[in-house]
Amino acid sequence: MDRFVQGNRDALAIVRVPTEEEEQLRAIHRQREQLVKARKQLEAQGRSLLVNHGVEPVKNLWKSAAFARLQVAEWLKALLSNSQPILIALHQQIGALTLQLQNSAAPQQPRGLGKMTSIIIDREIGDWHRFHNRRQVASYTGLCPGEYSSGNTRLQGCVTKHGNPRLRAALVELAWRLVRFQPNYKGVRKWKERLERGTLSTGAARKKAIVALARQLAVDLWRIRTGRLSPKQLGLEILK
Repeated sequence: MDRFVQGNRDALAIVRVPTEEEEQLRAIHRQREQLVKARKQLEAQGRSLLVNHGVEPVKNLWKSAAFARLQVAEWLKALLSNSQPILIALHQQIGALTLQLQNSAAPQQPRGLGKMTSIIIDREIGDWHRFHNRRQVASYTGLCPGEYSSGNTRLQGCVTKHGNPRLRAALVELAWRLVRFQPNYKGVRKWKERLERGTLSTGAARKKAIVALARQLAVDLWRIRTGRLSPKQLGLEILK
Protein backbone atom coordinates (compact mmCIF):
# COMPACT_ATOMS: atom_id res chain seq x y z
CA MET A 1 0.00 0.00 0.00
CA ASP A 2 2.84 2.40 0.83
CA ARG A 3 4.46 1.81 -2.58
CA PHE A 4 1.11 2.40 -4.30
CA VAL A 5 0.54 5.65 -2.41
CA GLN A 6 4.06 6.79 -3.30
CA GLY A 7 3.25 6.47 -7.01
CA ASN A 8 3.98 2.84 -7.94
CA ARG A 9 0.71 2.02 -9.70
CA ASP A 10 1.84 -1.55 -10.43
CA ALA A 11 2.13 -2.39 -6.72
CA LEU A 12 -1.63 -3.01 -6.41
CA ALA A 13 -4.41 -3.78 -8.87
CA ILE A 14 -7.43 -1.50 -8.65
CA VAL A 15 -10.74 -3.38 -8.68
CA ARG A 16 -13.67 -1.42 -10.04
CA VAL A 17 -16.90 -1.78 -8.05
CA PRO A 18 -20.03 -1.71 -10.26
CA THR A 19 -22.54 1.01 -9.55
CA GLU A 20 -25.92 0.23 -8.00
CA GLU A 21 -27.62 0.88 -11.35
CA GLU A 22 -25.26 -1.51 -13.16
CA GLU A 23 -25.95 -4.24 -10.61
CA GLN A 24 -29.69 -3.76 -11.02
CA LEU A 25 -29.40 -4.14 -14.81
CA ARG A 26 -27.21 -7.22 -14.45
CA ALA A 27 -29.70 -8.84 -12.09
CA ILE A 28 -32.35 -9.12 -14.83
CA HIS A 29 -30.46 -11.35 -17.25
CA ARG A 30 -28.79 -13.22 -14.40
CA GLN A 31 -32.19 -14.12 -12.97
CA ARG A 32 -33.29 -15.28 -16.41
CA GLU A 33 -30.20 -17.50 -16.55
CA GLN A 34 -31.11 -19.00 -13.16
CA LEU A 35 -34.70 -19.64 -14.24
CA VAL A 36 -33.55 -21.40 -17.42
CA LYS A 37 -31.27 -23.60 -15.32
CA ALA A 38 -34.13 -24.45 -12.94
CA ARG A 39 -36.39 -25.35 -15.88
CA LYS A 40 -33.74 -27.66 -17.36
CA GLN A 41 -33.32 -29.42 -14.02
CA LEU A 42 -37.06 -30.07 -13.66
CA GLU A 43 -37.29 -31.24 -17.28
CA ALA A 44 -34.40 -33.66 -16.69
CA GLN A 45 -36.10 -35.03 -13.55
CA GLY A 46 -39.27 -35.71 -15.53
CA ARG A 47 -37.40 -37.50 -18.32
CA SER A 48 -35.46 -39.52 -15.75
CA LEU A 49 -38.69 -40.63 -14.08
CA LEU A 50 -40.08 -41.88 -17.39
CA VAL A 51 -36.89 -43.69 -18.39
CA ASN A 52 -36.61 -45.40 -14.99
CA HIS A 53 -40.04 -46.94 -15.56
CA GLY A 54 -39.45 -48.03 -19.14
CA VAL A 55 -41.25 -45.15 -20.87
CA GLU A 56 -39.75 -43.32 -23.84
CA PRO A 57 -39.18 -39.67 -22.80
CA VAL A 58 -41.28 -37.04 -24.57
CA LYS A 59 -39.87 -33.70 -25.67
CA ASN A 60 -41.43 -30.71 -23.85
CA LEU A 61 -43.47 -33.09 -21.76
CA TRP A 62 -44.67 -30.33 -19.46
CA LYS A 63 -46.50 -28.43 -22.22
CA SER A 64 -50.27 -28.84 -22.10
CA ALA A 65 -50.72 -30.61 -25.46
CA ALA A 66 -47.88 -33.08 -24.92
CA PHE A 67 -48.92 -33.78 -21.33
CA ALA A 68 -52.52 -34.50 -22.37
CA ARG A 69 -51.36 -37.07 -24.98
CA LEU A 70 -49.07 -38.87 -22.52
CA GLN A 71 -50.00 -42.57 -22.24
CA VAL A 72 -48.67 -43.72 -18.86
CA ALA A 73 -50.03 -45.12 -15.60
CA GLU A 74 -52.11 -42.72 -13.55
CA TRP A 75 -49.72 -42.81 -10.60
CA LEU A 76 -46.81 -41.86 -12.88
CA LYS A 77 -48.79 -39.06 -14.48
CA ALA A 78 -49.71 -37.77 -11.03
CA LEU A 79 -46.03 -37.54 -10.11
CA LEU A 80 -45.26 -35.66 -13.31
CA SER A 81 -48.15 -33.28 -12.74
CA ASN A 82 -46.49 -32.04 -9.53
CA SER A 83 -43.82 -30.22 -11.52
CA GLN A 84 -45.89 -29.33 -14.62
CA PRO A 85 -47.39 -26.06 -13.27
CA ILE A 86 -43.96 -25.00 -12.02
CA LEU A 87 -42.46 -25.59 -15.48
CA ILE A 88 -45.25 -23.64 -17.16
CA ALA A 89 -44.76 -20.72 -14.77
CA LEU A 90 -40.99 -20.78 -15.33
CA HIS A 91 -41.51 -20.78 -19.09
CA GLN A 92 -43.77 -17.74 -18.87
CA GLN A 93 -41.36 -15.85 -16.62
CA ILE A 94 -38.41 -16.64 -18.91
CA GLY A 95 -40.38 -15.41 -21.92
CA ALA A 96 -41.28 -12.15 -20.18
CA LEU A 97 -37.68 -11.49 -19.13
CA THR A 98 -36.42 -12.36 -22.61
CA LEU A 99 -38.79 -9.85 -24.20
CA GLN A 100 -37.81 -7.20 -21.66
CA LEU A 101 -34.10 -7.67 -22.37
CA GLN A 102 -34.48 -7.74 -26.15
CA ASN A 103 -36.50 -4.52 -26.09
CA SER A 104 -33.66 -2.85 -24.18
CA ALA A 105 -31.04 -3.66 -26.82
CA ALA A 106 -30.01 -1.34 -29.64
CA PRO A 107 -32.24 -1.81 -32.72
CA GLN A 108 -29.45 -2.43 -35.26
CA GLN A 109 -26.88 -5.08 -34.41
CA PRO A 110 -24.17 -6.82 -36.48
CA ARG A 111 -25.57 -9.95 -38.05
CA GLY A 112 -25.17 -12.92 -35.72
CA LEU A 113 -24.74 -10.83 -32.58
CA GLY A 114 -28.37 -10.91 -31.50
CA LYS A 115 -30.14 -8.57 -29.11
CA MET A 116 -29.95 -10.96 -26.15
CA THR A 117 -26.20 -11.54 -26.46
CA SER A 118 -25.63 -7.85 -27.06
CA ILE A 119 -27.43 -6.79 -23.90
CA ILE A 120 -25.71 -9.47 -21.79
CA ILE A 121 -22.24 -8.41 -22.94
CA ASP A 122 -22.94 -4.70 -22.50
CA ARG A 123 -24.41 -5.11 -19.02
CA GLU A 124 -21.68 -7.45 -17.82
CA ILE A 125 -19.08 -4.91 -18.98
CA GLY A 126 -20.97 -2.02 -17.40
CA ASP A 127 -19.00 0.89 -18.84
CA TRP A 128 -16.92 0.36 -21.97
CA HIS A 129 -15.20 3.71 -21.50
CA ARG A 130 -13.38 2.54 -18.37
CA PHE A 131 -10.91 0.62 -20.56
CA HIS A 132 -8.05 2.71 -21.90
CA ASN A 133 -6.51 0.17 -24.30
CA ARG A 134 -7.16 -3.21 -25.87
CA ARG A 135 -4.97 -5.02 -23.35
CA GLN A 136 -7.24 -3.98 -20.50
CA VAL A 137 -10.29 -5.24 -22.40
CA ALA A 138 -8.71 -8.61 -23.19
CA SER A 139 -7.47 -8.99 -19.62
CA TYR A 140 -10.96 -8.40 -18.18
CA THR A 141 -12.42 -11.21 -20.30
CA GLY A 142 -9.94 -13.77 -18.91
CA LEU A 143 -9.27 -15.01 -22.45
CA CYS A 144 -5.57 -14.10 -22.39
CA PRO A 145 -2.96 -16.88 -22.17
CA GLY A 146 -1.14 -17.33 -18.89
CA GLU A 147 2.49 -16.27 -18.80
CA TYR A 148 5.29 -18.52 -17.51
CA SER A 149 8.50 -16.69 -18.32
CA SER A 150 11.94 -16.48 -16.79
CA GLY A 151 15.00 -14.80 -18.27
CA ASN A 152 15.14 -15.46 -22.01
CA THR A 153 12.51 -18.19 -21.78
CA ARG A 154 8.90 -17.26 -22.54
CA LEU A 155 6.07 -19.76 -22.24
CA GLN A 156 2.35 -19.13 -22.67
CA GLY A 157 -0.13 -21.57 -21.18
CA CYS A 158 -3.90 -21.87 -20.91
CA VAL A 159 -6.11 -18.82 -20.66
CA THR A 160 -6.17 -17.21 -17.23
CA LYS A 161 -9.99 -17.33 -16.86
CA HIS A 162 -9.73 -14.23 -14.70
CA GLY A 163 -12.48 -11.67 -14.81
CA ASN A 164 -16.15 -12.20 -15.63
CA PRO A 165 -17.18 -15.82 -16.44
CA ARG A 166 -20.58 -14.83 -17.87
CA LEU A 167 -18.92 -12.38 -20.24
CA ARG A 168 -16.40 -15.01 -21.29
CA ALA A 169 -19.12 -17.58 -22.05
CA ALA A 170 -21.14 -15.05 -24.07
CA LEU A 171 -18.10 -14.03 -26.13
CA VAL A 172 -17.13 -17.62 -26.98
CA GLU A 173 -20.72 -18.45 -27.97
CA LEU A 174 -20.87 -15.31 -30.09
CA ALA A 175 -17.54 -16.10 -31.75
CA TRP A 176 -18.89 -19.42 -33.04
CA ARG A 177 -21.94 -17.64 -34.48
CA LEU A 178 -19.82 -15.04 -36.25
CA VAL A 179 -17.86 -17.80 -38.00
CA ARG A 180 -21.14 -18.62 -39.76
CA PHE A 181 -22.81 -15.22 -40.11
CA GLN A 182 -19.85 -12.83 -40.54
CA PRO A 183 -17.36 -14.47 -42.96
CA ASN A 184 -15.89 -11.05 -43.85
CA TYR A 185 -15.07 -10.12 -40.26
CA LYS A 186 -11.31 -9.76 -39.98
CA GLY A 187 -11.07 -12.08 -36.98
CA VAL A 188 -12.97 -14.82 -38.82
CA ARG A 189 -10.79 -14.41 -41.90
CA LYS A 190 -7.67 -14.70 -39.78
CA TRP A 191 -8.67 -18.00 -38.16
CA LYS A 192 -10.87 -19.38 -40.95
CA GLU A 193 -8.58 -22.21 -42.04
CA ARG A 194 -8.21 -23.53 -38.51
CA LEU A 195 -11.90 -23.23 -37.66
CA GLU A 196 -13.40 -24.85 -40.76
CA ARG A 197 -14.70 -28.37 -40.39
CA GLY A 198 -12.88 -31.01 -42.36
CA THR A 199 -9.50 -29.31 -42.02
CA LEU A 200 -6.44 -31.00 -40.58
CA SER A 201 -6.70 -28.92 -37.40
CA THR A 202 -7.26 -30.88 -34.20
CA GLY A 203 -10.09 -30.15 -31.78
CA ALA A 204 -7.64 -28.46 -29.42
CA ALA A 205 -6.37 -26.21 -32.22
CA ARG A 206 -9.91 -25.15 -33.08
CA LYS A 207 -10.63 -24.36 -29.44
CA LYS A 208 -7.54 -22.17 -29.26
CA ALA A 209 -8.60 -20.41 -32.45
CA ILE A 210 -12.12 -19.70 -31.19
CA VAL A 211 -10.74 -18.34 -27.91
CA ALA A 212 -8.44 -16.04 -29.86
CA LEU A 213 -11.39 -14.94 -31.99
CA ALA A 214 -13.51 -14.27 -28.88
CA ARG A 215 -10.71 -12.15 -27.41
CA GLN A 216 -10.42 -10.17 -30.64
CA LEU A 217 -14.18 -9.77 -30.71
CA ALA A 218 -14.21 -8.25 -27.20
CA VAL A 219 -11.60 -5.70 -28.27
CA ASP A 220 -13.52 -4.82 -31.42
CA LEU A 221 -16.79 -4.43 -29.50
CA TRP A 222 -14.95 -1.99 -27.22
CA ARG A 223 -13.79 -0.06 -30.30
CA ILE A 224 -17.37 0.06 -31.62
CA ARG A 225 -19.02 1.02 -28.33
CA THR A 226 -16.49 3.80 -27.67
CA GLY A 227 -16.70 5.19 -31.23
CA ARG A 228 -13.13 4.33 -32.21
CA LEU A 229 -14.22 2.28 -35.22
CA SER A 230 -17.47 1.43 -36.98
CA PRO A 231 -18.74 -2.11 -37.60
CA LYS A 232 -18.24 -1.57 -41.33
CA GLN A 233 -14.56 -0.77 -40.83
CA LEU A 234 -14.16 -4.09 -39.02
CA GLY A 235 -15.91 -6.05 -41.75
CA LEU A 236 -19.13 -6.61 -39.78
CA GLU A 237 -22.40 -6.60 -41.67
CA ILE A 238 -25.28 -4.80 -39.92
CA LEU A 239 -28.59 -6.62 -39.78
CA LYS A 240 -31.30 -4.39 -41.26
